[in-house]
Amino acid sequence: MRRIRKGTPIVEYDGPRFSKDEADERYKDRFITYLFSTGNRGEVIDGFGTAMFINHCCDPNCETENLDRRIWVVATRDIAPGEELTYEYNLHDSDDDTADCHCGAVKCRGTMFSEDEVKRRARRARSKARGAKS
Repeated sequence: MRRIRKGTPIVEYDGPRFSKDEADERYKDRFITYLFSTGNRGEVIDGFGTAMFINHCCDPNCETENLDRRIWVVATRDIAPGEELTYEYNLHDSDDDTADCHCGAVKCRGTMFSEDEVKRRARRARSKARGAKS
């Protein structure tokens, strides 16, 4: 409802923290999760809170930052009142076949997977195709 200045921490991605292996076991039967990888030795946050309502966009107005081991969604530019908050999810290490994106950005990448994950999956598909030819 008000203008947000560039660089402003907006909301913390907070919740219980545990290992990715524990998260995989804990949520193996759940269709949707709000897990956030902290990059700290496989630690994830179960972010079932306010930050889970921020959508993905390939041309976001926010990004996540690790500030003192706390993950914050921070404005990357001035944001007008009423403008939707978005950040790039950069999904990785997913069991899902696709993570289609329909954000509508001019330069939409068509996926919520990180660029590294897209490359990893392409390498895996090429390797699998070579193995099938043998």
